[in-house]
Amino acid sequence: MAQTNQDLISLEKKLLEKEEKLEAEQKKLEKEKEKIRELQEKYEEKLERSSSLTREEAKKEFLSEVEQHETKTVAKLIKEREEDAKLTADRKAQEILVDSMRHGATNYIAEFTVSIVKIADEEIKGRIIGKEGRNIRAFEQATGVDVDLDEEGVIRLSSFDQVRREIARRSLEKLVKDTRIQPFRIEELVEQTKQEVERIMFEEGERLTHEVGVYNLPKELISILGRFKFRTSYGQNLVVHTLEDVKIGVHIAQEIGADANVVRLGALFHDIGKVLEGEGSHVKLGVDLLKKFNIPEPIVNCVWEHHEDKPFSSVESVIVHIADQISGARPGARYEDVEEYGKRITEMEEIAKKYDGVEDAYAFEAGRELRVIIDPGILDDAQTTVLAAKIRDEVSKSQAVPGEIKVTAIREFRAVSSEFSS
Repeated sequence: MAQTNQDLISLEKKLLEKEEKLEAEQKKLEKEKEKIRELQEKYEEKLERSSSLTREEAKKEFLSEVEQHETKTVAKLIKEREEDAKLTADRKAQEILVDSMRHGATNYIAEFTVSIVKIADEEIKGRIIGKEGRNIRAFEQATGVDVDLDEEGVIRLSSFDQVRREIARRSLEKLVKDTRIQPFRIEELVEQTKQEVERIMFEEGERLTHEVGVYNLPKELISILGRFKFRTSYGQNLVVHTLEDVKIGVHIAQEIGADANVVRLGALFHDIGKVLEGEGSHVKLGVDLLKKFNIPEPIVNCVWEHHEDKPFSSVESVIVHIADQISGARPGARYEDVEEYGKRITEMEEIAKKYDGVEDAYAFEAGRELRVIIDPGILDDAQTTVLAAKIRDEVSKSQAVPGEIKVTAIREFRAVSSEFSS
């Protein structure tokens, strides 16, 4: 019993000693903590003094740096995503255009206007000329075309109006087979042929509109569209071009979710002004005609804007413009005699160069635009404006260029100063 008490006393003593040691260690740790706090405060005070920033300002500066770093990271990610999206969009756009062009393929047989009638016997020319030339005069007066009989084996017909030339061609073919060639018979055959061609144009207009899925148009509009059969632009038949334009445009519209019906009608009518007579470009003539028939404004705008004569007002207008460019620019769609083309372009430039104050001139856009370089020491701005109008008028009168010719006069004054030093 005495031993047990002794053991307990000894254990209690040891516990007290350990407790004292722990208290001493704790005090020591508290002192170390205090020293660390003092050092931290001194460091912060020193940092604030050296950077002239308060603690809150330093905190804001730190957060700003973090934000700036993260912003750069986010911007980098956005840029990467944009590049990926652009590549995807480019690929998708290529797929849409290629697929649209494939859908634009047409099996329509273009009948280009023919201005030559072959004859088997030269004696036929004598019958067509008639006594003292009365038959040929009657024929030219009735058809409105010039007749050239100089080449052996053929008769050439010349007229700026291709419908007239088609009427003349058909009438002449009938006369060649007819034994009764006289002025009265000529006038009778030409009148019959005019009615025949009018009927053909209406039928061709119907065929064209039905081919592109358009119905119930006014008969006058259908007849005008039928004139496309006898109209070419740079060798490209307007019926074929219009069919391609509509099919390409509609397919693009369907792919991107645009109004396919607006594109369909816009593409159908976009070149209708080319078969109309009147002042101004084919765009202006087409717009005026469609307004006369109260065609909806979005469709009229497609016609108005397909050559960018007016800023694009809708995605449908842009699509009609793109489809027109694709159809006209594809290899083999259009052609023109290279020699005659070069001659015409050279003549346009020479017309401009002959005026005083013109340093040089360049024709662009297949002769639709003439850029004239003006000597600023000879002509002022007002004189330059007047000169541009004169050149445009003369070129328009002397050159057979489709649509209006744009003359851009560039008058730029440059002062160059140089110094030589050795």
